[in-house]
Amino acid sequence: MTKAITIGNTVIGGGNPVRVQSMNNTDTRDARATLEQIRRLAEAGCDITRVAIPDMEAAQALKVITKESPIPVVADIHFDYRLAIEAAKNGASKIRINPGNIGGEDKVRAVADICKERGIPIRVGVNSGSIDRKLVEQYGGVCAENMTLSALNAVKMLEDVDFGDIVISIKSSSPKLTIDTYRTLSSKCDYPLHVGVTEAGTLREGMIKSAVGIGALLAEGIGDTIRVSLTGDPVDEVRAGISILKALDLRKGGITFISCPTCGRTQVPLIELASEIERRICDLPYDLKVAIMGCVVNGPGEAREADIGLAGGKDEFLMFRKGETVRKLPAATAVDEFVEEVKKLGKESSN
Repeated sequence: MTKAITIGNTVIGGGNPVRVQSMNNTDTRDARATLEQIRRLAEAGCDITRVAIPDMEAAQALKVITKESPIPVVADIHFDYRLAIEAAKNGASKIRINPGNIGGEDKVRAVADICKERGIPIRVGVNSGSIDRKLVEQYGGVCAENMTLSALNAVKMLEDVDFGDIVISIKSSSPKLTIDTYRTLSSKCDYPLHVGVTEAGTLREGMIKSAVGIGALLAEGIGDTIRVSLTGDPVDEVRAGISILKALDLRKGGITFISCPTCGRTQVPLIELASEIERRICDLPYDLKVAIMGCVVNGPGEAREADIGLAGGKDEFLMFRKGETVRKLPAATAVDEFVEEVKKLGKESSN
C-alpha cells in the first residue's frame, strides 16, 4: 500500500479511493475563466485539477483561483523555482515540478522548505521525453528501467533536502511503456502514483489509449490518482476517467450507461436515441445503471441487471426495471418520458 498524502481537503494513497484529476486549458492569468472551467470540472466529478504556471502573473493569479476553487488546485511548474515558491505562497494545494530541471540543490531545497512549512506535497513529474540523455544512451533508448531510475533520482533530490511528502508521475504516450514503467516503479517505492498516458490524443484515440494504459494498471492495484489526457474539453477527461474507474468497480455513484451495439433486429434509430439519452442523463448524481437496448427480444433479458432500461420495438418501446417490463412508451415521446422516469427513480433511490 502506498503512503497517504493530503492534497488540500483530499487524501490520496493509503487505500483511499482513486481520485480523478484533470488539467485546465485556460490561461491561468485569467482567473475568472479558469475558475469557471474548474467549476465545470468539479460538477463533472473531478477531484483535483492542475493549472499551468508559465510566469509570475499566473502564479499570482492563484491567490484568487485557490481561494474560490471547489477542488484542490495543483500548480504545474517548469524550470523556474521562483514560480513554485510564489505558487506555494498563493495557495496551491500541490506543486508539480521535475527537480532535475529546477536549477540545483539550493533551489530544490528552497521549494521543498516552503512546501514543508505549508504542508504542500510535491509531485515529481517525469515523462519519456525528459529522461537524462546519458540514461537513454546507457539503455539504448527509453525504457521502463531508465524511466523508473530517472523518477527515483528526482525523488532522491527531494529526500536529500529532507522532504518526503511526494507523489510520482512517470508517463509515456505509449500505453505499453506506461504500464511497464509503473509496474517497475511501484515495486521500488511506496509513494502515491499519479497514473496516465501522456499526450494520448484526441477524444477517440486518447480514450482508447488511456483505457488500456490506466485500466491495466488500476486492475493490478497500481495508481492513486489518474488523468485521461485528451486534446479537447477537459470535462471529457473527467468523464472518461470516471468511466474507467466505474468499469473496474473502483468508483460508485452517478449514472452507469449501457447500450447494445444494434443488429438486424433493430427497428428504431438506436444510435441517435442512445446518444440523446446519454447526453441528458450522464451528469445526474444518481447511482443507477441505465440500459438502452435495440430490441424487445433480448433487451430486458440481456440488461436484467439494469435498474431501468428501454428496449426498442416497432413504433414503440418497452420500459423495464431489473428485467421486468413496466410499460410501453410511444416512439414519439419515449425519450422524454424515459428521462423523466430515470430522474424519478434516482430521487426515490436517494431518499
